[in-house]
Amino acid sequence: MRRRAIAVLGIAAAALAALTAAGWFGGYRINFTPSYPIGLWRIEALQRNAAIGDLVFICAPVTPAFTIAFERSYIRRGLCPGWRSPLIKTLVATEGQSVETGAHVSIDGQQLTHSETRRSDADGRALSAWPGGTIPSGHLYLHSDFTGSFDSRYFGPIPANGLLGLAVPILTIDP
Repeated sequence: MRRRAIAVLGIAAAALAALTAAGWFGGYRINFTPSYPIGLWRIEALQRNAAIGDLVFICAPVTPAFTIAFERSYIRRGLCPGWRSPLIKTLVATEGQSVETGAHVSIDGQQLTHSETRRSDADGRALSAWPGGTIPSGHLYLHSDFTGSFDSRYFGPIPANGLLGLAVPILTIDP
């Protein structure tokens, strides 16, 4: 009886590992952050250049800002550089656009909705807003409507070469 139970558990573990690997290599990810609906998402390859308004998966560069973000659990472990998970964010500005950061973010003089900046996170730890400027060539400015999101308001534009593709919800739960 004990051997049968061990065999069943072994088969179940192997099946779960195979399912997880198939999902990962098939471009499926599970989002547990409040920035976008919790649930199953798929990375869809871009057939064109990324455009303003696209919801994307992107790997963040290994920088001091993202090291702090990882230490504070803003981002989790994953298969991007530095063993970090990809971000799901909306593309709101691209190269050549001007971003001003104050109490809110403005892009080319237009205030971005839901762009309040915070001086501290939910645990009271200090946050520094990116001071603003012109988005350099090959970089993207990313945003989430969730006020507590760690996005370009704080880390600034990031390299477009980390772009994995569009973020497509498959089975999600809106809070």
